[in-house]
Amino acid sequence: MDISLRAFRFEQDYPVVIDLWNRCGPGVQVRKSDDPEEIQKKLTRDPDLFIIAEHQGRVIGTVLGGFDGRRGMIYHLAVEPGFRVHGVGGMLMQEVEARLLRRGCLKAYLLVTNENEEVIPFYEKRGWSEMKMHMLGKNLS
Repeated sequence: MDISLRAFRFEQDYPVVIDLWNRCGPGVQVRKSDDPEEIQKKLTRDPDLFIIAEHQGRVIGTVLGGFDGRRGMIYHLAVEPGFRVHGVGGMLMQEVEARLLRRGCLKAYLLVTNENEEVIPFYEKRGWSEMKMHMLGKNLS
């Protein structure tokens, strides 16, 4: 299957990507941090870590990564349901991990929601392992 990876382009990709995220099930939770102005802010920091997978000009997957100078983070790995058995997610993960490593990132994290635990073997196959900890959050707005 002919799949290419490229950088996210805000004007053309934002509506398509938000639609994909909204349709991908419980693993991708679209929130205020995914509003256009928040994604624009993200792009000023890590434009190379927002990667799109395409097939015949159609967006079929995406991964959004981040790097704070010390640790990496993977957000919103999403693949169109009909393309999930074709290695698209693996390609996206391999690429974002390589880009993080080139930036000097030694360790990265990702979160899996309780409603999406069936994806854990996907990540474990790629060397990710569960960390026993409590995750706390706070809305600052």
